[in-house]
Amino acid sequence: MESIVLGNRSLSYRSYGRHVDSNRPPLVLLHGAGGNHLVWPPQVRHLPHTAVYALDLPGHGASPYPACATISAYSEVVRDFTDALELPWFVLAGHSMGGAITLDFALAYEHRLAGIIAVGAGARMKVAASLLDGIINDFMGTTERIVDSSYDATTPAEAKEIYLRHLRDNDPVTLYNDFVAVESYDIRDRIATVEVPTLVLCGRNDRMTPPALSSTLHERIQGSRLHIVEGAGHHVMLEKPDEVAQQIGYFLQTLTDSFLNA
Repeated sequence: MESIVLGNRSLSYRSYGRHVDSNRPPLVLLHGAGGNHLVWPPQVRHLPHTAVYALDLPGHGASPYPACATISAYSEVVRDFTDALELPWFVLAGHSMGGAITLDFALAYEHRLAGIIAVGAGARMKVAASLLDGIINDFMGTTERIVDSSYDATTPAEAKEIYLRHLRDNDPVTLYNDFVAVESYDIRDRIATVEVPTLVLCGRNDRMTPPALSSTLHERIQGSRLHIVEGAGHHVMLEKPDEVAQQIGYFLQTLTDSFLNA
């Protein structure tokens, strides 16, 4: 992996892109709680003609500790990362906690964005107290519960087992703090002020962040586009990678066309 020093921390990431269209905005990908850059499937990481940067957020994957304590602190890391790579204009896409970071970033640094993509996210995402307690006191059982709630019932057991292994690679404290950060996040009173082009994606059978949250985002963000993927749960991009990649590619193309016709 590549790494970059941002102040007093190091951040790991992967960059992708061949035959990149210079008129097409770069795509920056953010994973969710307890995740890493591999939560984004190859179909998304290797979008044609697109410069793509997939991050391991602080304390996750190959990025060293400590993790951030709040969603806004993660937003500042994304700001520093895109500053260091000199990306003045880009699309930010986030899944779950990464979606919260994406929406928070749009509120703070809207002028930097060509657009945003929120996948399985909402303006407020409540976390059950039993889940927080379980991460600390029954890590094995609770991670199994998280995995079961993250996929559609038709998902093969092998895919769930891979996610379970990745989830258990986390320090329980990091996973706990991720969910505390999500529980503390609430931008419902500001979400209607987001004015950048927005794509909202969600699995029809998402039990972690139900489709109603995505529908509310779509209703509150003027001009946004909503796409609900049938037969998918919370990890919609892994369950239906071709469909999700197609939707993201189409969104990027509309932004590119708008730029060229401006």
